[in-house]
Amino acid sequence: MAVAKQSKMSKYASYLLLALTHPDELKAAISYSLWRDPLNRIEDDREASGLDRHSMQRCWFFLDMTSRSFAAVIKELEPPVARAICIFYLVLRGLDTVEDDMTIPLATKEPVLVSFHERLSEKGWTFTGNGPDEKDRQLLVEFDNVIQEMALLDEGYRTVITDIAREMGAGMAKYARMADENAGVFSVDTLASFDLYCHYVAGLVGEGLSRIFAASGREDPQLGKQLTLSNSMGLMLQKTNILRDFREDIDDGRLFWPKEIWGKYAKEPRDLTLKENSEAARWALSEMTVDALTHAVDALNYLTLLKDQAIFCFCAVPQVMAIATLEECFDNLDVYQKNVKIRRTLTASLIYKTANPRDVAYFFRHFVGKINQRKSPADPSYIKLSVLGGQIDQWCETRYPSWVKPTEGRQIPSTVEEATAQGFSDARIRQLPSLSEDAQYAAEQLRLESGKMTSEDIRFISIVVAFVGLIAALLAGIVALAIWYINQPGDVSVADVHKIEL
Repeated sequence: MAVAKQSKMSKYASYLLLALTHPDELKAAISYSLWRDPLNRIEDDREASGLDRHSMQRCWFFLDMTSRSFAAVIKELEPPVARAICIFYLVLRGLDTVEDDMTIPLATKEPVLVSFHERLSEKGWTFTGNGPDEKDRQLLVEFDNVIQEMALLDEGYRTVITDIAREMGAGMAKYARMADENAGVFSVDTLASFDLYCHYVAGLVGEGLSRIFAASGREDPQLGKQLTLSNSMGLMLQKTNILRDFREDIDDGRLFWPKEIWGKYAKEPRDLTLKENSEAARWALSEMTVDALTHAVDALNYLTLLKDQAIFCFCAVPQVMAIATLEECFDNLDVYQKNVKIRRTLTASLIYKTANPRDVAYFFRHFVGKINQRKSPADPSYIKLSVLGGQIDQWCETRYPSWVKPTEGRQIPSTVEEATAQGFSDARIRQLPSLSEDAQYAAEQLRLESGKMTSEDIRFISIVVAFVGLIAALLAGIVALAIWYINQPGDVSVADVHKIEL
């Protein structure tokens, strides 16, 4: 009882400290918890989301089971798109479950990975070769549900999922073979091989998502051809996760940090965890940060192409979380001891405020600015960090100049909830309402069509009424003064009085 009471008091104390140190985060977290509604709900259209079928119900169940955080953002997409991406995710999760399981011999694993895309059209196919302790084993045991739902998707979606599964399976088989030749230990040597690995496991996901968005009709068809930008979206997320998960991975007997980086600062990766090597560990961490940040401008460029609000949030929120995580991990030796995460209240605040490309750009600028404030002149990556920070600053100032302020009338919402409530469907219209005449005209047209007065209208009318009232009061005063003056008696002398009496 005493322990529980102490824990509760500690929790309240942390809230109090948060209110004093980060009041904006606490406010956003409370608003997020109490007022935020999903952009879409799959329950609202059971037919489009597949909830009226047992097989798709199992797919949604496995999505929740394998990744609750990713499931939440998928479910806020339009139901038909959400269903396609759910299947896409489960297919890739199935591949990953085979590739990650070290109990499966290479002779079994390699052909399964290479031919996995062919199984997607093989009715009733399942896989029971995973070890009993593999956490996502049941997904593959019941993979026939995924295959059944895959067959019900539009042909455009099926083509994308099959293509990506084929490429990813081939890449995973390649790295599984390399790990087997290295006594079962996975590692990468050069930055080029690091980029290639991240492309197979994350860049291809970005490409697939772009092609699905384009096939859905919710985004421009050309989005599916933006392979470089799509790849960078995936690489930035993957490299951030790899940077953060150093300790977890090294304890599991694998290392994703490229030797080209860590080899400059230590003989063995685990040496970076030692206190006496703290300076070398700082510089290695800094160089990994630089490598992840090289994809930041591409990510910002990609997000400016999106117009559907739900798709924009689906893509933007993970990127904002990534840049915040990079800032939290930078020059933080805790990375070598544990999994470093950003505050939950900061997460809620970022999700709540990520409504448009301008907001995302300024989040990037803010967090990279904090990184540059903390960098040391002794850091070998000092100049590279400065250059990357300058590139992001220049991008923001070119697209969204800081001297141009958003309008005060609030016609353009600053949160996703406001956008949804006001019926905005194009995320790009909220980039900066006073940035161009076209944006101002669009906002004004929306206001006129709504037929509602804004605070600007009310203030203008109040000023006009007050001005007219002031003029009327002045005129009334002048008239009253004139009447008073006319009715005043003139100066009359005693002699004049005598004349009047005679």
